[in-house]
Amino acid sequence: MGAFEYTALDAGGQEHKGILEGDGPRQVRQQVRDRGWTPLLVNEVGEQKVTTGEKRSRLFQRGISAAELSLITRQLATLVGSGLPIEEALGAVAQQCERQALKKMMMAVRSRVLEGHELAVALADFPRVFSELFRATVAAGEHSGYLHIVLERLADYTENRQALQKDILQALIYPVFLIAVASLMVIGLLTYVVPQVVQVFADLGQELPPLTRWLIASSDFLRHNGGWLLLLLIVMMIVTRLLLRSESMRLRYHHFLLRLPLLSRLVRGLNAARFSRTLSILIDSGVPLLDALRIAAQVVTNLPMRSAVEQAAQLVSEGTSLHLALENSGYFPPLTVHLVASGEASGKLESMLDRAASSQERDLSAVIQLALGILGPLVILLMGGMVLLIVLAMLLPIFELNQLVS
Repeated sequence: MGAFEYTALDAGGQEHKGILEGDGPRQVRQQVRDRGWTPLLVNEVGEQKVTTGEKRSRLFQRGISAAELSLITRQLATLVGSGLPIEEALGAVAQQCERQALKKMMMAVRSRVLEGHELAVALADFPRVFSELFRATVAAGEHSGYLHIVLERLADYTENRQALQKDILQALIYPVFLIAVASLMVIGLLTYVVPQVVQVFADLGQELPPLTRWLIASSDFLRHNGGWLLLLLIVMMIVTRLLLRSESMRLRYHHFLLRLPLLSRLVRGLNAARFSRTLSILIDSGVPLLDALRIAAQVVTNLPMRSAVEQAAQLVSEGTSLHLALENSGYFPPLTVHLVASGEASGKLESMLDRAASSQERDLSAVIQLALGILGPLVILLMGGMVLLIVLAMLLPIFELNQLVS
Protein backbone atom coordinates (compact mmCIF):
# COMPACT_ATOMS: atom_id res chain seq x y z
CA MET A 1 0.00 0.00 0.00
CA GLY A 2 1.32 3.41 -0.97
CA ALA A 3 0.52 7.07 -0.39
CA PHE A 4 -0.87 9.04 -3.33
CA GLU A 5 -1.42 12.77 -3.78
CA TYR A 6 -4.62 13.63 -5.63
CA THR A 7 -6.23 16.67 -7.23
CA ALA A 8 -9.99 16.53 -7.81
CA LEU A 9 -13.04 18.69 -8.58
CA ASP A 10 -16.31 18.55 -6.67
CA ALA A 11 -19.80 19.03 -8.16
CA GLY A 12 -19.49 22.80 -7.75
CA GLY A 13 -16.23 22.96 -9.67
CA GLN A 14 -14.08 23.61 -6.58
CA GLU A 15 -10.61 22.06 -6.57
CA HIS A 16 -9.56 19.75 -3.73
CA LYS A 17 -6.09 18.38 -2.95
CA GLY A 18 -5.03 15.76 -0.45
CA ILE A 19 -3.34 12.45 0.24
CA LEU A 20 -4.90 8.98 0.29
CA GLU A 21 -3.48 5.50 0.76
CA GLY A 22 -4.15 2.69 -1.66
CA ASP A 23 -2.71 -0.26 -3.52
CA GLY A 24 -2.42 1.78 -6.68
CA PRO A 25 -3.57 4.93 -8.54
CA ARG A 26 -6.74 3.17 -9.72
CA GLN A 27 -7.88 2.40 -6.18
CA VAL A 28 -7.16 5.97 -5.09
CA ARG A 29 -9.18 7.35 -8.02
CA GLN A 30 -12.08 5.13 -6.94
CA GLN A 31 -11.81 6.49 -3.39
CA VAL A 32 -11.97 10.02 -4.79
CA ARG A 33 -15.05 9.14 -6.88
CA ASP A 34 -16.69 7.63 -3.79
CA ARG A 35 -16.52 11.11 -2.27
CA GLY A 36 -18.46 12.48 -5.22
CA TRP A 37 -15.44 14.19 -6.77
CA THR A 38 -13.87 13.91 -10.21
CA PRO A 39 -10.16 12.93 -10.00
CA LEU A 40 -7.87 15.07 -12.16
CA LEU A 41 -4.43 13.94 -11.07
CA VAL A 42 -3.13 11.08 -8.91
CA ASN A 43 0.61 10.74 -8.22
CA GLU A 44 2.53 8.56 -5.79
CA VAL A 45 4.13 10.56 -3.01
CA GLY A 46 7.92 10.42 -2.77
CA GLU A 47 11.07 12.41 -3.32
CA GLN A 48 11.55 11.93 -7.06
CA LYS A 49 14.33 12.91 -9.37
CA VAL A 50 13.76 16.24 -11.06
CA THR A 51 15.20 17.90 -14.11
CA THR A 52 17.59 20.85 -13.97
CA GLY A 53 14.79 23.28 -14.81
CA GLU A 54 12.60 21.86 -12.07
CA LYS A 55 15.48 22.14 -9.63
CA ARG A 56 15.80 25.84 -10.45
CA SER A 57 12.10 26.36 -9.91
CA ARG A 58 12.39 24.73 -6.49
CA LEU A 59 15.31 26.87 -5.31
CA PHE A 60 12.93 29.30 -3.64
CA GLN A 61 10.71 26.69 -2.01
CA ARG A 62 11.04 26.52 1.80
CA GLY A 63 12.62 23.30 2.99
CA ILE A 64 12.09 21.58 6.31
CA SER A 65 13.56 23.53 9.22
CA ALA A 66 15.44 22.16 12.21
CA ALA A 67 12.45 23.03 14.42
CA GLU A 68 10.07 21.03 12.21
CA LEU A 69 12.45 18.05 12.08
CA SER A 70 12.84 18.17 15.85
CA LEU A 71 9.06 18.33 16.35
CA ILE A 72 8.43 15.37 14.04
CA THR A 73 11.14 13.33 15.75
CA ARG A 74 9.85 14.20 19.23
CA GLN A 75 6.28 13.24 18.28
CA LEU A 76 7.46 9.92 16.86
CA ALA A 77 9.49 9.21 19.99
CA THR A 78 6.50 9.90 22.24
CA LEU A 79 4.10 7.76 20.22
CA VAL A 80 6.50 4.85 19.76
CA GLY A 81 7.44 5.01 23.45
CA SER A 82 3.76 4.72 24.39
CA GLY A 83 3.57 1.37 22.57
CA LEU A 84 1.94 2.52 19.34
CA PRO A 85 3.06 0.58 16.21
CA ILE A 86 5.42 2.56 14.03
CA GLU A 87 3.01 2.73 11.06
CA GLU A 88 0.25 4.14 13.28
CA ALA A 89 2.68 6.59 14.86
CA LEU A 90 3.72 7.81 11.40
CA GLY A 91 0.06 8.23 10.40
CA ALA A 92 -0.68 10.21 13.56
CA VAL A 93 2.33 12.48 12.99
CA ALA A 94 1.27 13.02 9.36
CA GLN A 95 -2.20 14.10 10.47
CA GLN A 96 -0.69 16.63 12.87
CA CYS A 97 1.59 18.20 10.24
CA GLU A 98 0.32 21.64 9.24
CA ARG A 99 2.44 21.92 6.07
CA GLN A 100 1.19 19.88 3.15
CA ALA A 101 4.74 18.99 2.09
CA LEU A 102 5.52 17.48 5.49
CA LYS A 103 2.26 15.55 5.46
CA LYS A 104 3.10 14.11 2.04
CA MET A 105 6.55 13.10 3.22
CA MET A 106 5.31 11.35 6.37
CA MET A 107 2.59 9.52 4.44
CA ALA A 108 5.18 8.36 1.92
CA VAL A 109 7.40 7.07 4.75
CA ARG A 110 4.37 5.30 6.27
CA SER A 111 3.52 3.64 2.96
CA ARG A 112 7.07 2.27 2.71
CA VAL A 113 6.84 0.90 6.26
CA LEU A 114 3.51 -0.74 5.41
CA GLU A 115 5.24 -2.44 2.49
CA GLY A 116 7.51 -4.17 4.98
CA HIS A 117 10.56 -1.91 4.93
CA GLU A 118 12.38 -0.76 8.06
CA LEU A 119 11.90 2.86 9.14
CA ALA A 120 15.52 3.75 8.32
CA VAL A 121 15.08 2.40 4.78
CA ALA A 122 11.85 4.38 4.37
CA LEU A 123 13.57 7.56 5.55
CA ALA A 124 16.29 7.04 2.93
CA ASP A 125 13.77 8.08 0.26
CA PHE A 126 14.19 11.63 1.60
CA PRO A 127 17.97 12.09 2.02
CA ARG A 128 17.74 15.89 1.91
CA VAL A 129 15.55 15.83 5.02
CA PHE A 130 16.90 12.83 6.95
CA SER A 131 20.70 12.83 6.96
CA GLU A 132 22.87 9.74 7.07
CA LEU A 133 23.42 10.41 10.77
CA PHE A 134 19.65 10.40 11.34
CA ARG A 135 19.08 7.21 9.34
CA ALA A 136 22.01 5.29 10.84
CA THR A 137 20.91 6.18 14.37
CA VAL A 138 17.32 5.14 13.63
CA ALA A 139 18.56 1.84 12.16
CA ALA A 140 20.61 1.18 15.29
CA GLY A 141 17.58 1.98 17.46
CA GLU A 142 15.38 -0.41 15.47
CA HIS A 143 17.88 -3.25 15.77
CA SER A 144 18.45 -2.69 19.49
CA GLY A 145 14.75 -2.32 20.34
CA TYR A 146 15.20 1.17 21.80
CA LEU A 147 13.85 3.22 18.92
CA HIS A 148 11.93 5.69 21.11
CA ILE A 149 15.05 6.49 23.17
CA VAL A 150 17.11 6.98 20.02
CA LEU A 151 14.46 9.30 18.56
CA GLU A 152 14.47 11.34 21.77
CA ARG A 153 18.25 11.74 21.49
CA LEU A 154 17.95 12.78 17.86
CA ALA A 155 15.33 15.39 18.79
CA ASP A 156 17.61 16.74 21.53
CA TYR A 157 20.54 16.80 19.11
CA THR A 158 18.55 18.72 16.49
CA GLU A 159 17.30 21.22 19.07
CA ASN A 160 20.80 21.77 20.47
CA ARG A 161 22.23 22.45 17.03
CA GLN A 162 19.39 24.84 16.27
CA ALA A 163 19.89 26.65 19.60
CA LEU A 164 23.62 27.06 18.97
CA GLN A 165 23.04 28.44 15.47
CA LYS A 166 20.35 30.77 16.81
CA ASP A 167 22.67 32.10 19.52
CA ILE A 168 25.39 32.81 16.96
CA LEU A 169 22.99 34.59 14.61
CA GLN A 170 21.47 36.67 17.40
CA ALA A 171 24.91 37.68 18.59
CA LEU A 172 25.84 38.83 15.07
CA ILE A 173 22.74 40.98 14.54
CA TYR A 174 23.94 44.01 16.56
CA PRO A 175 27.46 44.37 15.10
CA VAL A 176 26.24 43.74 11.55
CA PHE A 177 23.47 46.33 11.97
CA LEU A 178 25.94 48.77 13.49
CA ILE A 179 28.44 48.35 10.64
CA ALA A 180 25.69 48.74 8.02
CA VAL A 181 24.28 51.94 9.57
CA ALA A 182 27.72 53.47 10.10
CA SER A 183 28.78 52.65 6.53
CA LEU A 184 25.61 54.20 5.10
CA MET A 185 26.18 57.30 7.20
CA VAL A 186 29.75 57.73 5.96
CA ILE A 187 28.68 57.14 2.35
CA GLY A 188 25.90 59.70 2.77
CA LEU A 189 28.35 62.28 4.13
CA LEU A 190 30.80 61.71 1.28
CA THR A 191 28.24 61.70 -1.53
CA TYR A 192 25.82 64.42 -0.36
CA VAL A 193 27.16 66.62 2.45
CA VAL A 194 30.77 67.01 1.28
CA PRO A 195 29.86 68.18 -2.29
CA GLN A 196 27.62 70.90 -0.82
CA VAL A 197 30.46 72.21 1.35
CA VAL A 198 32.98 71.96 -1.50
CA GLN A 199 30.96 74.49 -3.48
CA VAL A 200 31.56 77.04 -0.74
CA PHE A 201 35.29 76.37 -0.74
CA ALA A 202 35.48 76.68 -4.53
CA ASP A 203 34.01 80.17 -4.37
CA LEU A 204 36.63 81.26 -1.82
CA GLY A 205 39.51 80.56 -4.22
CA GLN A 206 41.99 79.71 -1.44
CA GLU A 207 44.36 76.75 -1.24
CA LEU A 208 42.77 73.95 0.75
CA PRO A 209 44.50 71.86 3.45
CA PRO A 210 45.77 68.37 2.45
CA LEU A 211 43.09 66.63 4.55
CA THR A 212 40.34 68.59 2.84
CA ARG A 213 41.79 67.85 -0.62
CA TRP A 214 41.90 64.14 0.26
CA LEU A 215 38.27 64.30 1.39
CA ILE A 216 37.18 66.04 -1.82
CA ALA A 217 39.07 63.47 -3.93
CA SER A 218 37.44 60.60 -2.01
CA SER A 219 34.02 62.17 -2.43
CA ASP A 220 34.48 62.69 -6.18
CA PHE A 221 35.75 59.15 -6.65
CA LEU A 222 32.82 57.68 -4.73
CA ARG A 223 30.21 59.75 -6.57
CA HIS A 224 31.62 59.02 -10.02
CA ASN A 225 32.50 55.34 -9.45
CA GLY A 226 30.03 54.25 -6.78
CA GLY A 227 27.98 52.17 -9.21
CA TRP A 228 31.08 50.46 -10.56
CA LEU A 229 32.32 49.75 -7.04
CA LEU A 230 28.98 48.15 -6.16
CA LEU A 231 29.08 46.08 -9.33
CA LEU A 232 32.67 45.04 -8.59
CA LEU A 233 31.65 43.97 -5.08
CA ILE A 234 28.80 41.85 -6.45
CA VAL A 235 31.09 40.26 -9.06
CA MET A 236 33.70 39.49 -6.40
CA MET A 237 31.06 37.81 -4.23
CA ILE A 238 29.83 35.71 -7.16
CA VAL A 239 33.37 34.76 -8.21
CA THR A 240 34.25 33.84 -4.63
CA ARG A 241 31.22 31.57 -4.36
CA LEU A 242 32.07 29.92 -7.67
CA LEU A 243 35.68 29.38 -6.62
CA LEU A 244 34.62 27.87 -3.30
CA ARG A 245 32.63 25.24 -5.18
CA SER A 246 35.98 23.71 -6.10
CA GLU A 247 37.11 21.34 -3.37
CA SER A 248 40.77 22.32 -3.80
CA MET A 249 39.98 26.04 -3.37
CA ARG A 250 37.69 25.26 -0.44
CA LEU A 251 40.46 23.22 1.15
CA ARG A 252 42.91 26.14 0.87
CA TYR A 253 40.33 28.54 2.28
CA HIS A 254 39.61 26.26 5.23
CA HIS A 255 43.35 25.86 5.90
CA PHE A 256 43.60 29.66 5.91
CA LEU A 257 40.76 29.91 8.45
CA LEU A 258 42.62 27.52 10.76
CA ARG A 259 45.65 29.84 10.74
CA LEU A 260 43.78 32.99 11.81
CA PRO A 261 44.22 33.69 15.55
CA LEU A 262 40.66 34.16 16.87
CA LEU A 263 38.69 32.66 13.99
CA SER A 264 40.74 29.48 14.19
CA ARG A 265 39.56 28.92 17.77
CA LEU A 266 35.94 29.41 16.73
CA VAL A 267 36.21 27.03 13.74
CA ARG A 268 37.97 24.35 15.77
CA GLY A 269 35.53 24.64 18.66
CA LEU A 270 32.41 24.54 16.50
CA ASN A 271 33.51 21.53 14.47
CA ALA A 272 34.87 19.69 17.50
CA ALA A 273 31.54 20.16 19.28
CA ARG A 274 29.58 18.88 16.27
CA PHE A 275 31.87 15.89 15.89
CA SER A 276 31.79 14.97 19.58
CA ARG A 277 28.02 15.30 19.89
CA THR A 278 27.36 13.26 16.74
CA LEU A 279 29.83 10.52 17.66
CA SER A 280 28.36 10.32 21.16
CA ILE A 281 24.83 9.78 19.85
CA LEU A 282 25.94 7.18 17.32
CA ILE A 283 28.02 5.14 19.77
CA ASP A 284 25.36 5.36 22.48
CA SER A 285 22.80 4.11 19.94
CA GLY A 286 24.86 1.01 19.16
CA VAL A 287 26.52 2.05 15.88
CA PRO A 288 30.00 0.47 15.52
CA LEU A 289 32.86 2.90 16.15
CA LEU A 290 34.29 2.82 12.61
CA ASP A 291 30.88 3.41 11.04
CA ALA A 292 30.18 6.12 13.61
CA LEU A 293 33.46 7.88 12.76
CA ARG A 294 32.67 7.78 9.04
CA ILE A 295 29.22 9.29 9.61
CA ALA A 296 30.44 11.84 12.17
CA ALA A 297 33.05 13.06 9.70
CA GLN A 298 30.24 14.29 7.42
CA VAL A 299 28.99 16.83 10.00
CA VAL A 300 32.47 18.44 10.19
CA THR A 301 32.27 21.38 7.78
CA ASN A 302 35.98 22.28 7.83
CA LEU A 303 37.67 20.12 5.20
CA PRO A 304 41.08 19.67 6.92
CA MET A 305 39.32 18.63 10.15
CA ARG A 306 37.03 16.29 8.19
CA SER A 307 40.05 14.72 6.55
CA ALA A 308 41.62 14.35 10.00
CA VAL A 309 38.56 12.43 11.24
CA GLU A 310 38.66 10.16 8.20
CA GLN A 311 42.37 9.49 8.79
CA ALA A 312 41.60 8.86 12.46
CA ALA A 313 39.05 6.24 11.43
CA GLN A 314 41.72 4.56 9.32
CA LEU A 315 44.20 4.58 12.22
CA VAL A 316 41.57 3.19 14.61
CA SER A 317 40.88 0.35 12.19
CA GLU A 318 44.61 -0.43 12.35
CA GLY A 319 44.57 -0.60 16.16
CA THR A 320 45.40 2.98 17.21
CA SER A 321 43.36 4.50 20.02
CA LEU A 322 40.92 7.24 19.04
CA HIS A 323 42.42 9.96 21.23
CA LEU A 324 45.90 9.42 19.78
CA ALA A 325 44.52 9.49 16.24
CA LEU A 326 42.75 12.81 16.95
CA GLU A 327 45.76 14.24 18.78
CA ASN A 328 48.11 13.48 15.87
CA SER A 329 45.99 15.65 13.55
CA GLY A 330 46.64 18.76 15.68
CA TYR A 331 43.24 20.20 14.86
CA PHE A 332 41.14 19.13 17.84
CA PRO A 333 41.21 21.09 21.14
CA PRO A 334 43.26 19.46 23.93
CA LEU A 335 40.20 19.24 26.20
CA THR A 336 38.35 17.12 23.63
CA VAL A 337 41.35 14.82 23.22
CA HIS A 338 41.76 14.41 27.00
CA LEU A 339 38.09 13.60 27.52
CA VAL A 340 38.15 11.07 24.68
CA ALA A 341 41.20 9.46 26.29
CA SER A 342 39.36 9.29 29.64
CA GLY A 343 36.33 7.78 27.93
CA GLU A 344 38.40 5.09 26.24
CA ALA A 345 40.18 4.25 29.50
CA SER A 346 36.95 4.07 31.53
CA GLY A 347 34.80 2.42 28.89
CA LYS A 348 32.39 5.38 28.87
CA LEU A 349 33.40 6.97 25.60
CA GLU A 350 29.89 8.15 24.67
CA SER A 351 29.40 10.07 27.95
CA MET A 352 32.85 11.67 27.71
CA LEU A 353 32.17 12.70 24.12
CA ASP A 354 28.90 14.26 25.21
CA ARG A 355 30.73 16.12 27.98
CA ALA A 356 33.37 17.28 25.50
CA ALA A 357 30.68 18.62 23.18
CA SER A 358 28.96 20.50 26.01
CA SER A 359 32.28 21.97 27.15
CA GLN A 360 33.19 23.09 23.63
CA GLU A 361 29.77 24.67 23.12
CA ARG A 362 30.10 26.65 26.37
CA ASP A 363 33.61 27.75 25.43
CA LEU A 364 32.46 28.67 21.95
CA SER A 365 29.58 30.75 23.31
CA ALA A 366 31.94 32.58 25.69
CA VAL A 367 34.45 33.35 22.93
CA ILE A 368 31.71 34.63 20.61
CA GLN A 369 30.25 36.86 23.32
CA LEU A 370 33.71 38.24 24.12
CA ALA A 371 34.59 38.84 20.47
CA LEU A 372 31.28 40.56 19.72
CA GLY A 373 31.50 42.55 22.96
CA ILE A 374 34.80 43.97 21.73
CA LEU A 375 33.65 44.35 18.12
CA GLY A 376 30.70 46.63 18.95
CA PRO A 377 32.70 49.41 20.69
CA LEU A 378 35.52 48.96 18.16
CA VAL A 379 33.14 49.62 15.26
CA ILE A 380 31.74 52.67 17.05
CA LEU A 381 35.26 54.05 17.64
CA LEU A 382 36.30 53.36 14.03
CA MET A 383 33.25 54.97 12.48
CA GLY A 384 33.40 57.85 14.98
CA GLY A 385 37.00 58.44 13.94
CA MET A 386 36.02 58.49 10.26
CA VAL A 387 33.22 60.97 10.92
CA LEU A 388 35.64 63.11 12.96
CA LEU A 389 38.09 63.16 10.04
CA ILE A 390 35.32 64.24 7.65
CA VAL A 391 34.19 67.02 9.98
CA LEU A 392 37.76 68.22 10.54
CA ALA A 393 38.43 68.21 6.80
CA MET A 394 35.41 70.45 6.28
CA LEU A 395 36.22 72.78 9.20
CA LEU A 396 39.95 73.27 8.58
CA PRO A 397 39.47 75.70 5.61
CA ILE A 398 37.05 77.71 7.74
CA PHE A 399 39.59 77.93 10.58
CA GLU A 400 42.30 79.07 8.17
CA LEU A 401 39.97 81.67 6.68
CA ASN A 402 39.26 83.06 10.14
CA GLN A 403 42.99 83.32 10.84
CA LEU A 404 43.50 85.20 7.57
CA VAL A 405 40.70 87.63 8.37
CA SER A 406 42.05 88.23 11.87
